[in-house]
Amino acid sequence: MTGVLGSLGDLVEDIVVWLDEPMAIGTDAAGSIIRTRGGSAANVASAAAHLGRVPVRYLGCVGPDATGDGLVAGLQQSGVEVRVQRRGRTGTILVLVGPDGERSMVPDRGAALLLEPVEDAWLDGLAMLHAPAYGFCGEPISTTVLDALRRARERGLTTSVDASSVGALRGYGRDHIRALLTDLAPDHLLANADEAEFLGVEEPGFLPHTTIVVKRGAEPTVALMGGRRVEVPVAPVAEVRDTTGAGDAFAAGYLSAVVDGADVREACEVGNGLAAAALGCAGAL
Repeated sequence: MTGVLGSLGDLVEDIVVWLDEPMAIGTDAAGSIIRTRGGSAANVASAAAHLGRVPVRYLGCVGPDATGDGLVAGLQQSGVEVRVQRRGRTGTILVLVGPDGERSMVPDRGAALLLEPVEDAWLDGLAMLHAPAYGFCGEPISTTVLDALRRARERGLTTSVDASSVGALRGYGRDHIRALLTDLAPDHLLANADEAEFLGVEEPGFLPHTTIVVKRGAEPTVALMGGRRVEVPVAPVAEVRDTTGAGDAFAAGYLSAVVDGADVREACEVGNGLAAAALGCAGAL
């Protein structure tokens, strides 16, 4: 049986505002509002379950409230095995999506930040443990995520980190996050072009044993592997309505393919395909 892909981090409610016109300060703007599941780690789990290539487990924390109940039930209904702690108040992220499809976010992660050390049983059966870097930006979740990734490596599991956001990385500090990644030495690091530039992923000696995948929108995806460079073309997308969760969908496709034994080129192709599917829907897959 194929091992399980584990995704560790935030599960929140997304309030997605689709603007039909540019926002005008001090007055109204036409648009529509969709309430849906969000959180990078949960998005990866859901999109991977949507793909159906490997079994998927989500690990995180939500509040003991109706919103948390609904989010957990939704993930389970999508085919994700869910392991959650319950405390605090379930978080919310406001996502503003402009007419051009680009999105801006106002996060209040709430209970997602309150994740405490996970049980050993939560890691049992995993082939890979993936964690977005959002999990490094708060306590106690940061200590928990770092501990889980290190324990996963000790067990011989494959590990993956998503750079998540230039804003989050900048708040953490460039030297600090580079040192942290060097210490973790994940098998895979996923980043968009801006995140990759901030981290300096092509500087000599940075994560020499890590497969670093750089997503560049419509430009070819680049995989860097110990001096080797692989470029994977991205098929044109007819319409980009909402970029929310596209990076998470890429991660889900890429990591699912890796767990299933694919090489880096095929994994990037699967990731690009799933990201394209996410661009046409409200919120994440």
